[in-house]
Amino acid sequence: MSVPEITVDQLDEARGAGAFVLDVRNPEELAEARVPGVVPLPLPELETRADEVPSDVTVYVICRSGARSAQAVEFLRGRGVDAVNVAGGTMAWIDSGRGVDSGPDA
Repeated sequence: MSVPEITVDQLDEARGAGAFVLDVRNPEELAEARVPGVVPLPLPELETRADEVPSDVTVYVICRSGARSAQAVEFLRGRGVDAVNVAGGTMAWIDSGRGVDSGPDA
């Protein structure tokens, strides 16, 4: 299955329009740095908590560098969710100079 991807520039535009951004990293990673406004759902819990992911909007999925989020996108698309991977993940977001949130309140 091919995994559709967007850049962090495209994600920034989508966020401005109220996009749903799912971060599939673990809580300790989210506490270090995350794109503001992400919804946390660790990849190991995705299968059992998939009903928490909306199926009526595009879901932008992010992780650290894009590998785990690609797995999540494959899974979600298999369930009929319009999921899109964020190429380069949170590291690309940080490298672009955009701001991040940190701390335990993801």
